[in-house]
Amino acid sequence: KLEFSLRTVKMFNTKDGFLEATVRGCVGGFLRTEDYSNLQQCETVEDIKLYLTSTDYGSLLQNEASPTHPSLIVRCCLKKIVQDFSFFESQAAEPLSTFLQYLKYGYMIDNIVLMVTGAMHEREVTELLDKCHPLGMFDSIASLGAVSNLRELHRIVLVDTPISAYFGECFRDENLDEVNIEILRNSLYKAYLKDFFRLSQMLGGLTAEVMKEILCFEADRRAVNITINSIGTELSRDDRQKLFSDFGHMHPEGQRDLALCRDFEQVVSVIVNSTYQNILQKSTSEEMNIDKVFYETEVMKCSSMFAQQFHYGIFYAYLKLREQEVRNLMWLSECIAQDQKYRIVDGVISIF
Repeated sequence: KLEFSLRTVKMFNTKDGFLEATVRGCVGGFLRTEDYSNLQQCETVEDIKLYLTSTDYGSLLQNEASPTHPSLIVRCCLKKIVQDFSFFESQAAEPLSTFLQYLKYGYMIDNIVLMVTGAMHEREVTELLDKCHPLGMFDSIASLGAVSNLRELHRIVLVDTPISAYFGECFRDENLDEVNIEILRNSLYKAYLKDFFRLSQMLGGLTAEVMKEILCFEADRRAVNITINSIGTELSRDDRQKLFSDFGHMHPEGQRDLALCRDFEQVVSVIVNSTYQNILQKSTSEEMNIDKVFYETEVMKCSSMFAQQFHYGIFYAYLKLREQEVRNLMWLSECIAQDQKYRIVDGVISIF
């Protein structure tokens, strides 16, 4: 274990101790296993809303008019995330403020891809903006609905966002189609994870240690997802491997094996022979199970970060765990709204 000197602890507490204590206090507001058991007994989405009014989401839900739809539950949950994160940002000093900014870059990438994809399918800009994640918004995002090629996209994003550097020189003046958009998404994420990894290691201490583990996991998960999603497409093996991060527990041997996979069973075989062999014990040959076991592993890793003190990883963990809670409530609400309560257990992952 990394040992901290008394001076290091005092410096951390002076600058970041208040926010660390705050985020640890927010953990007490997560829904527990017994909450999910009670929510499964609800007969309508309105019942879910009523139950949640006694939780941290109460102030956001109690004034919402009926009827209640699953989208309302999700929207209020996202408002809670934004409220908490905005408070963290308002109180943070450097270098924590920079670290918090990096947490938002992934949402910006997702929003850019959502807007461009929607524009390609001639969806209304207002409809697309409603679906964007609130932590990934920026001033010129509405303009993305009018771009027609990658060079134009680069120019618009370059003006207004901190992720412009992730475009680099690798994008030509290509038309925007589904393949190019997915390549864009994964190329941006690769550059983002590499930059975030660099920042966390530069911060040093326990922050570097815990963030190295979780970012390596994220790089591996993305490599697996890229492989599964590109099977049967025109993406070549070399192009597939270029989208993988330059770090991770599966780098480089596991990534080379993933690049050669031709079907889902081969992907599972690569995972079984990697550091993640134990997480597939309950999995079958269905791809959705891969998603769930990776989410379960992420929850376990993020929850364990709170067992240690004096590091920034808990801010990353808090955000990821809140995301999982939103996914849980969205799945649960949709199952009840569609009268498919028997499927609730398939999509809910308890956090604490």
